[in-house]
Formats: sequence, structure tokens, C-alpha cells
Amino acid sequence: MKLTVFGATGGVGHEVVRQALAAGHEVTAVVRDPARLDVPPHDRLQVAVVPDLTDEDALVPVLAGRSAVVSALGAASNKQAKAAPVTGPAVRAVLSAMDRAGVTRLAAVSAAPVGPDVPGDGVFTRMVFLPLLRRALRDLYADLAVMEAAIGASGAEWTVIRPPRLLNRPGTGAYRRVIGANVPAGRVIPRADVAHALLASLTDPTTTGQAIGVAS
Repeated sequence: MKLTVFGATGGVGHEVVRQALAAGHEVTAVVRDPARLDVPPHDRLQVAVVPDLTDEDALVPVLAGRSAVVSALGAASNKQAKAAPVTGPAVRAVLSAMDRAGVTRLAAVSAAPVGPDVPGDGVFTRMVFLPLLRRALRDLYADLAVMEAAIGASGAEWTVIRPPRLLNRPGTGAYRRVIGANVPAGRVIPRADVAHALLASLTDPTTTGQAIGVAS
């Protein structure tokens, strides 16, 4: 496939680029600062510098002729999301540019707390832990919720991946996945496994139009 990856300099985005190249795909990595892209040069890797991800006109050329789009965009912190929401506005522009470029397939990373609670997770998790987490990171999750709403209202063939807390550990390939819900007792997952789930969803028709919970 020919893929365009947004958020390529982040932890998940870096893994998406690395794994996509290893799988034989052609990758356009969209970045604001190419110096932050920690991926060796590759003959199937093109780096596109786009300073403003809400600039729809600048996004169309990096999407033209692509098979699919992967968004690993996300605010670095709740403070950043509160000061200037990143993901929602950027993905809205990406969706519009995709429509103009004739690209329909999108896989995007969100977060488990944006999705519904798992009834079997227990009273403490549902009544104490998750409410506290959602309150502490409310601006970050609000930004992701705006993104999910824009994706759901679009005409794209989309998949949203909702992981719990991300770890800088090697991928296992043995993570759990639940279509349309979060993973019971899902607490952590390596960023590499989230990247694997994003890429795998692109060729899995059962994930189209679905939010997918993933966890170790």
C-alpha cells in the first residue's frame, strides 16, 4: 500500500512508519520538524514537511494517490490540549483533504477513556479510577472526542483504535482486541502493538466503521 502517516514523530507514529516500511509499504511521513523523525532513510520513505496540519490545501498533495491514511496524532499533554487543541482540528482538515484527494481509508488512534466503560471492570474502576482519569485529562480526551465525532460524521472508511496507557516496550503481537468496545481489564499496551493494530485494521474489513479497543 501507499500510506500517508500523520503524527510520524510521536511514539506510535514512529512505530507505524517503521512497521509499514518493514512490511513493504510506501510511506509518506507528514511532519512539522523532520529532525524529529527517528527513522533511517529508506527508498520507500518520503518525508513531507507541513507546518500547519489545519491547512487543508497543504495536505491535499501529500494525500494524492495514497491507498490509506494513518493518524497517530495526539496532544503531548492535557496542558497542551487545553491551550490549543491539536487532534480534532487537524483530523478535520485531514478528512476534508482526503475527500478532495479521493482517499477513503483512515485508521486513527484515540484512547480507551474516550470509549464506554466495560461493565465487568468492577465498581472501583468504573466509579473511581476512570472518573478521576477523565477529569485529570479532560481537555486531552475532549480533543480526541472531537476527532472521533468528525471521523464518524465523515464519508471515510474509518477505524478508530482506542488503547489504554501506552508503554515504551517492544511489541508482542499478542495484544487483545475488542471490536466496538474497550478491552476488559485493559490497563496498558506497548506503542508498537498500537501501531500494529492501526496497520492491521487497514486490510481488515470487519474493523471498518468501528472503534476498536486494544490492550495487553
